[in-house]
Amino acid sequence: MNNNCISQKITVFRGKITPEEGFLVGYGAIILHYDLKVPVPNILSLISQKDRKYQKEEWQVFTPRYKPNDTLLKQLVFALKYEGVNLLVFKKLFEILSTHEINELVQIEPLSQYSRKIWFLYEWLFADMLDIPDLNRGNFADLIDEKIQFAVKGTRSSRQRIINNLPGTPEFCPLIYKTEKLEKYIASNVQLQKKNYLSSIHKDVMQRASSFLLLKDSQASFTIEGESPGTKRALRWGKAIGEAGKNPLSKEELLRLQGIIIESKRFTKLGFRTEGGFVGEHDRLTGEPIPEHISAKWQDLDKLIDGLIHTAQYLEKEKLDPVLTATSIAFGFVFIHPFSDGNGRIHRFLIHHILAKMGLVQQGVIFPVSASILDKIDEYRIILESYSHPVMELIEWETTPEHNVKVLNETINFYRYFDATKQAEFLFDCVFDTINRIIPEEVDYILKYDEFKRFIDDQFEMPDKLVATLVRFLEQNNGQLSNRARTKEFAKLKDKEVNEIEKVFREVFEG
Repeated sequence: MNNNCISQKITVFRGKITPEEGFLVGYGAIILHYDLKVPVPNILSLISQKDRKYQKEEWQVFTPRYKPNDTLLKQLVFALKYEGVNLLVFKKLFEILSTHEINELVQIEPLSQYSRKIWFLYEWLFADMLDIPDLNRGNFADLIDEKIQFAVKGTRSSRQRIINNLPGTPEFCPLIYKTEKLEKYIASNVQLQKKNYLSSIHKDVMQRASSFLLLKDSQASFTIEGESPGTKRALRWGKAIGEAGKNPLSKEELLRLQGIIIESKRFTKLGFRTEGGFVGEHDRLTGEPIPEHISAKWQDLDKLIDGLIHTAQYLEKEKLDPVLTATSIAFGFVFIHPFSDGNGRIHRFLIHHILAKMGLVQQGVIFPVSASILDKIDEYRIILESYSHPVMELIEWETTPEHNVKVLNETINFYRYFDATKQAEFLFDCVFDTINRIIPEEVDYILKYDEFKRFIDDQFEMPDKLVATLVRFLEQNNGQLSNRARTKEFAKLKDKEVNEIEKVFREVFEG
């Protein structure tokens, strides 16, 4: 086992400048020493040559007394202790070490909780047992340190005396770090906030708001994809969103949803891809692909989608926070990109599905998170790219004769084991925005509309359809009826009446 100079003195690591010169330790040191083809972790560790400990942007800096002995075991112990679990690093590292080397590694300090964690991770990731007898003594230790990362209650493995609290399965297990932002969101109890707010709204008003929000969310989801669907198509997809949480998540359900999204089957091949896939453009002159994101290999889709579905079921059973669960599953789906078209809308449907399935949203009550995402579209793209761009640098591909991409190296683990922290923070932003702004704005609009309509009914006994037309015209023209409207649809109104209507409209809608 080559352990020479694992920790190196650096001022820059894979494009990331250190806050000061120091020794790279933990996962960063292991990645550099073994040249592991993995995205650089969002947080790296550095041993300062001065007596100071601090965190700055992407670096946590430790004093010299924290510096581990320069062996693989001690670097892994440091990583597990201060950086949490990085499944992708462990998977890639184990792939280049022999079984004999791994056996040796975990038996240097056989009863240490960190050695037992490394032993457990090898057997969990590879479904392969090392030639080591089961432990018969020692306290059980949590695999995930819940001060660092989010975990489930988990199950006990008596073999290593480890509590497996990983929020996923070996086939699919994104991890989310605890941040100040996420802990504040979870402590604020979003479910109780939503329940208290909705209980204050009359049932009839909420039902009417839901109808508008259904269409609003459906149209927003198409708009995010750069499409402008007709009302019928948007309503059809809106109906599917309204049923989120009703059907169990399965491959058949994903295929059914794609069939609802794709209106014309003439030019789109439905079903899971049987060729490469990417998100991006083509060169206008050569037709060469210009990818922004490269999808999982089509040969890996069966394993990845099965893993995603099993993990969704597991997290629901383990009652992980609904928004964290929705993050792992919905963003995992869009990163895998299993279809040639419809991935983005199904990705956002899965957010609805999991929030409904896990009780954050009452099934049938619309939660227009896509409308919030649309309002944050630039941030949404950055969040997607924060995963896609680092992974793309590690994917070897070539152009096919059909101007598609063909992936040449093994990539399945990039889609199984990723850090979903940034995506979780973004989704929590959208969930709170939906509760605190989008739904209240729609309810407020309906209440104002009803107040204005009562005035029109009392004064003019106008048909409902004409009232709706009147409101639309006033909205479009900053609270005034245009000359065209006054001479056509509302020609029977006198000037004095028009002035009164405009005055009341402004008072009601503009306060």
